[in-house]
Amino acid sequence: MASIPFSSPPWMLGLPSPYHTDSHRAWQKACRAFMQKHLHAHALDWENEGDLPAHVYKTFSDHNMLLPALPPPLPLGMLKELGVHDFLGVVKVEDFDYIHFSIYISELRACGVPGVSSALISDMAYAVPPLIKYGSAELQKRVLGRFVKGEIRGCIGITEPGAGSDVANIAASAVKTPDGRHYVVNGEKKWITNGIWADYCTMAVRTGGPGATGLSILLVPLKGHPGVSIRRLKTSGGTTGGTAYIELDDVKVPVENLVGEEGQGMKMIMRNFNHERLLITIGVTTSARVALSSAFEYVMKREAFNKPLMDQPVVRNRLAKCGAELESLSAWVEQLVFQMANLEKSVSDAELGGLTALAKARAGIVFDKCVRCAVLLFGGNGFTRTGQGELVEKLYREVPGARIPGGSEDVLLDLAVRQLVKNYRAKVRALESAKL
Repeated sequence: MASIPFSSPPWMLGLPSPYHTDSHRAWQKACRAFMQKHLHAHALDWENEGDLPAHVYKTFSDHNMLLPALPPPLPLGMLKELGVHDFLGVVKVEDFDYIHFSIYISELRACGVPGVSSALISDMAYAVPPLIKYGSAELQKRVLGRFVKGEIRGCIGITEPGAGSDVANIAASAVKTPDGRHYVVNGEKKWITNGIWADYCTMAVRTGGPGATGLSILLVPLKGHPGVSIRRLKTSGGTTGGTAYIELDDVKVPVENLVGEEGQGMKMIMRNFNHERLLITIGVTTSARVALSSAFEYVMKREAFNKPLMDQPVVRNRLAKCGAELESLSAWVEQLVFQMANLEKSVSDAELGGLTALAKARAGIVFDKCVRCAVLLFGGNGFTRTGQGELVEKLYREVPGARIPGGSEDVLLDLAVRQLVKNYRAKVRALESAKL
């Protein structure tokens, strides 16, 4: 079967790849079949309606297809204790690596509607990992199994009206009661993906003084909990993502819900960011493919001035420039994913943290170019919310969601260079010390 140019990375077209094994290829086919059956066929309709039906989340959960959003290596002991041994009968949990993860995210996003994937995996991708890595045995026993079984849902609560990329300025406070049994939480969280459905929020709060050292992570109950108020925020894109504004007024949370230790919140947040940013990068790259390949397909059949648009040199020029940037980005992402799959987590965080931030920023820029190209080539259809250009019009409204969340673009560009400088200077000092 012929594939529309730019619709898939080369390895999925049967071309050689140094990264992808037979296991990865089998997983991609299984993922594609599952997603097309249970998600892609109705994704546009659900986005238009503004909600992802509850049965979709249940279907994914029943098939253990929310769990691949977790960062590899997976928590094997917990999963096997809960009876999870493989995904779709194709990949054993012990074999699941970051390349499998990348394929999973790409297949989720191949429908071209990012909101539905956010509604499905935000808890596993962002809210649950800190609980797995840093939660006490008691906290894990109490909630992790329920998350894995899909009995409860979660969200990550970092951003506030006055603190976005500037995480160290988080103001939401958590103060212990005199008897030491509870924290009392006050504050606001804004732009919280999945917030309207979440039972719990893995929340950054201030338990100490100003700055990064005063931050902690607390698992805060939401639904029906006294003092919690949640309202939906309307965003330009990602309608089905359930973005919420959460207000906390004297919310009592058991001290047992502290994740890790007090004052260690910044470290946990930053380590979780690498996974979040890689996920966003993969998803945004896929969205760019959907946009550009849709335009390519359209101009092959659309006629103007008595010939297909593809016969116009200016059209080919636009496609070529965006296609070159897209394929370059895609190759870089594959390289990053391979490196993450083959490095220890501590080494990966140190060596790839800055580059992952840079890739996330670059992905947003390339996506912007590709979807603008698509809208222009669709002409009036690209400016219309229904009809032939419906998908690219929707994707055009997703650009801010690609360039802002997970660390806004300018912040990440600066962070990337600062991290590279830091690593370079550290290695120079190590070499100088070795000579002494």
